[in-house]
Amino acid sequence: MIEFQHVFKSYGQGRNILADITFRVAAGEFVYVAGPSGAGKSTLLKLIGGLEAPSRGSIQVNGQRLEQLSARARPYLRRSVGVILQDTHLLYDRSAIENVLLPLTVTGLPNDVARARARAALDKVGLNNKENTPPIELSGGEQQRLAIARAIVNRPAILIADEPTASLDKDTARRIMSVFKDFNRVGVTTLIASHDDDLMAEYATRAFKIEPGKFADSANRRPAHTEPVQHAESGHIEPHIGGASR
Repeated sequence: MIEFQHVFKSYGQGRNILADITFRVAAGEFVYVAGPSGAGKSTLLKLIGGLEAPSRGSIQVNGQRLEQLSARARPYLRRSVGVILQDTHLLYDRSAIENVLLPLTVTGLPNDVARARARAALDKVGLNNKENTPPIELSGGEQQRLAIARAIVNRPAILIADEPTASLDKDTARRIMSVFKDFNRVGVTTLIASHDDDLMAEYATRAFKIEPGKFADSANRRPAHTEPVQHAESGHIEPHIGGASR
């Protein structure tokens, strides 16, 4: 699913942000990426999402060598990868639902089906009553939840998130983590960078730790529990939110 082989990443003539990183993530795993600020967690996620290119080494995502992808091919890869960054990149001149609809605009879905799916995504993150609200009128936590809705609306095979619960209160953070876990249970490979060790320990099945000049892969892995993915044309995103999943 995701494989790094001797990957290095630096900017300009500066030091390596990531140095000689090698790992493999199988389909359906839930990986917690830990480490201090500035260690390279965000860079690692951007490499997986095709938002950055490695300086050296090889990266495969869904069987595709990212360093060999043309600029035209990268958007097609990103359809299968849901990305939530600390900078949400929301469009403030559009409503919440219009932001969530953006990833669906190139899929050819009928408008009513696309809107039903977007509403289901908003409902998943607790913003079903904010669909006509522009992001500028939402709180920081609500904007983060809106970015998550946009990332999951396309039913990606991989979800990557950089500090998705950092601006959320404890209860909302657990609800959002339950959203990620629900998707992971039906086979979505999930990688989350966070500073919240206690919260991530409840959900992740594996941990990477990045420190300047070091990379560690946890030896203590718990098997991911997955179920067959079932897609419906009803506009509902699977799986449906229930109680907390831990």
